[in-house]
Amino acid sequence: MRDILHVDLNNFFASCECLVDESIRNKPVAVCGAEEERHGIVLAKNYLAKDCGIKTGHTIWQAKQLCPNLVVVKPNFSLYVEFSKKVRKILLDYTDLVEPFSIDESWLDVTNSKMFGNSIQIAEDIRKRVLQETGLTVSIGVSYNKIFAKLGSDLKKPNAITQITKQNYKQVVWKLPVSDLLMIGRATTKKLNDMGIYTIGDLASLSREFLVQKFGKNGNLLFEFSNGVGNDVVKNYYDFIPPKSIGNSITAYKDLTTEKEIKEVIATLSQSVVARMLESGFIHAKTLKLWVKDNALESFGKQCKFVGESNFDNITKTAFLLFKELYDWHLPVRAMGISVCDFFDGSQQLDLFGSVKQKQSKLDRQVLNIKNKFGETAVMQGSSLFDKHLGEPLGGLHAYQNSKNDKS
Repeated sequence: MRDILHVDLNNFFASCECLVDESIRNKPVAVCGAEEERHGIVLAKNYLAKDCGIKTGHTIWQAKQLCPNLVVVKPNFSLYVEFSKKVRKILLDYTDLVEPFSIDESWLDVTNSKMFGNSIQIAEDIRKRVLQETGLTVSIGVSYNKIFAKLGSDLKKPNAITQITKQNYKQVVWKLPVSDLLMIGRATTKKLNDMGIYTIGDLASLSREFLVQKFGKNGNLLFEFSNGVGNDVVKNYYDFIPPKSIGNSITAYKDLTTEKEIKEVIATLSQSVVARMLESGFIHAKTLKLWVKDNALESFGKQCKFVGESNFDNITKTAFLLFKELYDWHLPVRAMGISVCDFFDGSQQLDLFGSVKQKQSKLDRQVLNIKNKFGETAVMQGSSLFDKHLGEPLGGLHAYQNSKNDKS
């Protein structure tokens, strides 16, 4: 029997903003993309905004219809990363078995952490410390597996602890809608509802064989998740696992109509991707992927293998060549994205240009160090002088694009 915690920071983005700006703490607040840049949707909100009926995904216009005095703030991802690291440091005081699920969620396995007390005592200690040391509140689910621990953290908010045991899970879990279960998104919910399956208990009553027949290999997971079975393991925080991909994307503040503008956006995206690669420790990738969306919202994608190192210069050069192969300028470009994948340890045959590659990698690191010390705008690409808005640093979460469930 394992002792698993799931720690979920409450209204994380909005809570961080309210902590650093005392003037908005007692007002309805929503963190939104910039309206003038066509990102004008609610990314997060505090409880006062939620009480007005505002939901994540609402446009700013919709949100202000519901709450005319809503305070709208732009996202500050570097701030959220800073707070996330502080909380993660607290969690690692109790165990190395800390598995981040997102920037504001983590699982902990405290089975062998009895020196700090039982699982409820540890959860209570974490809840108090996070509040005292960061000002943030957390909801914590306590259970014997990861799925029910996560479910528990969603049941009481904010600043609460919920325990789901082998003795009470049928009473606590089975009455909940199937959509509350990890991995069940809109499409699966609709399919289950069409079958007359509305609650987790309804799902748990079905046989494993029936679910596999209907949902393939995911049927096994549906059976195990709903019945609280399975031997899921919380990964050691220090056992780094290569991400499936590292990338970033941007919706331009205006439609892009020239190759010069495309180059500026690609350089901005490449800089962000390289920063994330360096910070993650995975700097050697074999494959680059590019996607482009025109202003009719149709998307196009293409990928290729790197010739040479996956450093800033090569990512930028390769991405632009890929764009020229991919896009025929039938319409202006609205959005673009770049990602790298197929990571490896860097061992390969040396060539005559090895020293040049090492210098480029060292340069990439120096640029990142300068930005960390003096700010994102301390070093920028020369191309950004043509249009400073297109060349603005992207920032972004240090959450790599591992698909976790179909709710994303």
